[in-house]
Amino acid sequence: MTTQQTIKVQLVRSIIGTKESHRATVRGLGLRKLNSISELKDSPEVRGMINKVAYLVKVL
Repeated sequence: MTTQQTIKVQLVRSIIGTKESHRATVRGLGLRKLNSISELKDSPEVRGMINKVAYLVKVL
């Protein structure tokens, strides 16, 4: 039985003034307010989303 790996992501910068596609990516990661934390499964798709908005988020 394998355990599902997870990644915790925190929104550390505001999405005001960013591209609309980056805002959608942040919302897709489940982050809403500043300093909100979301726990997501570790997959190539999620890692790509984190990489796209790396300047806005921090991986915990």
